[in-house]
Amino acid sequence: MILYNVTVNIEDAVHDEWFTWMKETHIPDVVNTGCFSSGTIFKILVEEQMGTSYSIQYRSPNLAAIDRYMANFAPQLRQDAIDKFGDKFTAFRTLLEEV
Repeated sequence: MILYNVTVNIEDAVHDEWFTWMKETHIPDVVNTGCFSSGTIFKILVEEQMGTSYSIQYRSPNLAAIDRYMANFAPQLRQDAIDKFGDKFTAFRTLLEEV
């Protein structure tokens, strides 16, 4: 099992719109690529100086599925977020392997 983790900090001004979009649109779009079995969002429980941080975790059976996602789907899905929220968020990605 491979966990594709996306950590996001979202500005307060667009938080509610972003959160709804993530739950109703973006996470389902990522899972519907067929590269992941599920997607879950977790709030990171730390005090932030600005905004709110989340960990979005997608479960994938193997690295080949992750590679397929990165090559065929990630660029457009990332661009969708940029088009909608511009510079109101920051994100970084981590791959984790269950051992």
